[in-house]
Amino acid sequence: MKTKSTPRIICLAIVVAAPILLCTRIRADDKSAATYKAKCATCHGADGKGDTPAGKSTKVRSFGDAEVVKASDDDLAGIIEKGKAKMPGYGKSIKPDEIKDMVAYIRSLAK
Repeated sequence: MKTKSTPRIICLAIVVAAPILLCTRIRADDKSAATYKAKCATCHGADGKGDTPAGKSTKVRSFGDAEVVKASDDDLAGIIEKGKAKMPGYGKSIKPDEIKDMVAYIRSLAK
């Protein structure tokens, strides 16, 4: 049965749920940032441009490079998991859902 209070209940549910959902996303971003800093920034740089001594010596691409931008999320996840060229794979130390979050974090650095 629909009452006049139904829209209020829906609005209340949205108001209560939104911060929870946003905090969950922020925590995932924070964790991705920490993982990136620990495992990736030495070569890829804090900004993802690869402009570090290690990045230059291994010829890593900037995350803003056209080849990286056009790669699918699955392609990037596979590279993180299995590695590529001189980059080691992290499939044993980063869980699949964390890899997915890492791809999103990397995409944010390309902007």
